[in-house]
Amino acid sequence: MTLQQLRYIIALDHKRHYTKAAEECFVTQPTLTIQVKKLEEEIGTTIFDRNTIPLTPTPIGKILIAKAKSLLREADEFKEIAYSNTSTLTGQYTLGIIPTIAPYLLPLFLESFLKNNPNTKLVIKEMQTDHVIDALHNGTLDIGIVSTPLEDKMIREINLYQEPFMVYCQDKDVFSSSEIIKQDDLTPDDLLILEEGHCFRNQVLNICKDDEKHKNKAFLFESGSIQTIKNMVKAGLGYTLVPQLSISESFEKKHIKPFALPKPTREVSIVVNKNFTKEKLIENLLVEIKNNIPKQVKEIDNYIKIRWK
Repeated sequence: MTLQQLRYIIALDHKRHYTKAAEECFVTQPTLTIQVKKLEEEIGTTIFDRNTIPLTPTPIGKILIAKAKSLLREADEFKEIAYSNTSTLTGQYTLGIIPTIAPYLLPLFLESFLKNNPNTKLVIKEMQTDHVIDALHNGTLDIGIVSTPLEDKMIREINLYQEPFMVYCQDKDVFSSSEIIKQDDLTPDDLLILEEGHCFRNQVLNICKDDEKHKNKAFLFESGSIQTIKNMVKAGLGYTLVPQLSISESFEKKHIKPFALPKPTREVSIVVNKNFTKEKLIENLLVEIKNNIPKQVKEIDNYIKIRWK
């Protein structure tokens, strides 16, 4: 019996599907299937009922899976105590980060983090917020970077920064001739948004006070990519809101209108299971991110935090 086998049955319980569980564990489906079968043969009992769709744990399987989660938490605590006496961070960790943060934040700090922590390997996966929360609960993810608050008693949040929203439009004469814009100036008409499932979409709708019950435009466009929406805006097909870190000031200045104070922002945080004990990982990520984010994000202090739910 191995700790990795315990991780496999936890993932299989979470996904109830071999291929999806294997993806969550970053292994091939045959590897996961073989290891789960070996574990069942070793303990002499069936953990999963394979005759059901979706796959479900047997009654004894439910008890064993709960115990596996407890054992993995204790194993993690054991390793953390052992590593706490060293000045360097060692080992492999899984990091989940939402798609509206990943392409803008990772390039800012990742190279520096890996250079300063040469004995650390990060397995990074873009995941939507709900999937990050689920993975933290079931132990298949070490750490996440998402928009908060999550309001989950099982998850601890460590704030990184407040990121302002910006209006992205074809030209600065949209809405008013003023260089800045107020939330009340915005209308749901011609608003281009991300597809459902993105917490950033909900924040945009909260700012624009859009209940999505009325649309005056001739088409409805939703995308999974902020960059795709920007291109639609440049073509004159509407406007959108974007996070400040997604903006290239030198190339996109003519398309941007900042909000008046207090600026609407999204709170970005490191999130971990409340039983997470790898404090060195949290500390080192916190230092590298805060050292490498732009000054205009780091120093914002007059803002309104926009909820993502």
